[in-house]
Amino acid sequence: QVQLVESGGGLVQPGGSLTLSCAVSTSTVGIDAMGWYRQATGNQREWVADITSGGRSAYADSEKGRFTISRDNAKNTVYLQMNSLNPEDTAVYFCFADVRRILASGADRYWGQGTQVTVSS
Repeated sequence: QVQLVESGGGLVQPGGSLTLSCAVSTSTVGIDAMGWYRQATGNQREWVADITSGGRSAYADSEKGRFTISRDNAKNTVYLQMNSLNPEDTAVYFCFADVRRILASGADRYWGQGTQVTVSS
């Protein structure tokens, strides 16, 4: 059974910072990509950032320079450091993990339950 547990969301003022965490509980052989999506009210879920098992990261254009994704492979945890937050960043943030299959090739994507980030004065 694979579970993703997110933490770190909350209310922050414009210009502030938050760090989200997502811990993956799994006894599988490993995790490939990990990352984050977000969904604002009335909008579709959109990709924010992801990071490979080797540490290569990628970001959506609107997050470049403000957000930093990182991971601790020993802890099966991915982080999202968010700086210079603005009201447009308000959304539910979902983490994902591509967990490798044990008895077959490939990986399956699992999702966290989501954590609310609200940027408001």
